[in-house]
Amino acid sequence: MEIAIGLDVDGPVERTLERATQLRAKGFTRMWSSQIFGPDTLTVLAIVGHELRDLDLGTSVVPIQTRHPTMLAAQARTVQDAIGGRLSLGIGLSHKVSVENLWHLSFERPAQYMGEYLAALAPMLRGEKIDVTGERVGATTFGALGPKEVETPSLLMAALAPRMLEMAGTYADGTLTWMTGVKTIGEHVVPAINAAAEKAGKPTPRVVCSLPISVTNDVGDTRDNVNKTLAIYGQLPSYRAMLDREGAEGPADVGLFGTREQVLEQLHALEEAGTTEFSASMAGNPGDRDATYETLLAFNATH
Repeated sequence: MEIAIGLDVDGPVERTLERATQLRAKGFTRMWSSQIFGPDTLTVLAIVGHELRDLDLGTSVVPIQTRHPTMLAAQARTVQDAIGGRLSLGIGLSHKVSVENLWHLSFERPAQYMGEYLAALAPMLRGEKIDVTGERVGATTFGALGPKEVETPSLLMAALAPRMLEMAGTYADGTLTWMTGVKTIGEHVVPAINAAAEKAGKPTPRVVCSLPISVTNDVGDTRDNVNKTLAIYGQLPSYRAMLDREGAEGPADVGLFGTREQVLEQLHALEEAGTTEFSASMAGNPGDRDATYETLLAFNATH
């Protein structure tokens, strides 16, 4: 299991570049960034990755409803060219409350929408000419979009429900999870996506897991802060379903908290469950974070 870390892209681009430089100096070369309400993540990653050429960068995740697959394929291939071929494009459906209330779009039949979107996006990312007509998503191209000669970005899909995991294993290179604990990854996510990939004749998928993490002497306070800060994720239906499957009451119940030894043990448990990459969502005070950085790098050094 490889170790990555979350890169906050909020605020001015120069500040994000400083954050990435600092994380790189600590020893982290794999970073994932979300696309929520801040700057356009792919644009920011193009700048960061062009300046820091040894970073593996990824989006976790770009919501698909606001971007036609033609536009997203061209943008991702351009970013891939800008950062030297080290992009992982993570996409997802977002949530009904965002799609309908903020973007004034339909969230009807989300799995069908994702399936049609993937049918168009995946071949375009490979630079292929396509003519795809779905009920809700379609695209026609006459050749490669964006740069003509660029390595195909790795395509990952946020998938938690069985049908979504089947699509991720069949059409994408893997999945990204959030608010999904070790038991659920081992008993639900990994078996489902691996079976779909095997049936499709594809390599073993990537399973990128992101969870709150903190090496701390005050687990109780850390858990309280995580439950308060991330409370919304305990209410969104897709994440609530994963917490319920895990037997978790709130977000902190799937976090990795405790002493260095306890956190290392939890990281090893995620690896044994089939996680191929762990993306750390840092929690705790500055001292806790320093201890967490050291623990993550120590785990990474053994792999």
